[in-house]
Amino acid sequence: MTSYPVDRYGLIRRGAALDAAFSDNLLAAAVSAGDLIRLIPGVFVPASDDFAGHEGDQELHRLKSVAIATSQPANAPQLPLSTVSAAAVLGLPLLKPDTDRVHVTSGKKAGGFIATHRHVHAAALTEDELTVVDGILVTTIERTAVDVAAGGDFAQALTAFDQAIRIGADRQLMGRILTSRRRQGGRVARRALALADGAAESVGESWSRAQMIEAGLPAPGLQHEFCGRSGVHRVDFDWQAKLVGEFDGMVKYGRLRAAGKTVADVVLQEKLREDEIRALGPVVVRWTWSMLEDGSFISLLRPWLEKFELMS
Repeated sequence: MTSYPVDRYGLIRRGAALDAAFSDNLLAAAVSAGDLIRLIPGVFVPASDDFAGHEGDQELHRLKSVAIATSQPANAPQLPLSTVSAAAVLGLPLLKPDTDRVHVTSGKKAGGFIATHRHVHAAALTEDELTVVDGILVTTIERTAVDVAAGGDFAQALTAFDQAIRIGADRQLMGRILTSRRRQGGRVARRALALADGAAESVGESWSRAQMIEAGLPAPGLQHEFCGRSGVHRVDFDWQAKLVGEFDGMVKYGRLRAAGKTVADVVLQEKLREDEIRALGPVVVRWTWSMLEDGSFISLLRPWLEKFELMS
């Protein structure tokens, strides 16, 4: 495997590559061969399977955002990363973020524009809405979550607030940011913030909650614990210990795989865990990302909620 010079952010800069005896032709050939990914002109990263899927797309966007933020001329205005780009740097998971361009905010009320690699938003910013992450200026997690929520639909807004609260954002501060500014999407964002719950551990769980709310299903308990033969089992969703809902997401399985388990080990472990939960009485219903995409998991849940008289 070719060893390229990478900087502190894991980026390959054209200048450093040329100094290390790589030519422009070699870099272009590596991109064509799929060995490198060109983030912006003159900045690359090694291709990786880690960039696959929803989480991988956000990680690739994080690297592109860092590339933009650290490639501006010294005399150019240093605009903070914002919305989905700030979220990527802050480690805030989002539902279907728009990662086509890197998002920054000018701090001015007018003059926004869209360029090839950047979307410059025109919006006022206060100093306490800015922070620095690893040398990169970004909007705070609270301001970021509000901006994302105000620019998205209900599911995207709820996901942003759920996940922001989960990683430490201040709910009251987000509420103050919302009320201090008149912004498009404010009504949706306020509703989502009122219903946000940091116990939702993943984007898939937040999206599941959003669809349950919009379908008028009763609110489940989150992360309820059942004591089985082999230990304590925590479940994603629980309705009065009669019905358990589990979102099967790659993040959950990725954590188990990271512990050194094979795919077969993970599948068996999940089956045994589910058997122990069922032995305690509740019915267990599972759904996947594709069932969130088409909304079919609602029709899976509703009959059981009705059977157990949980719909009232």
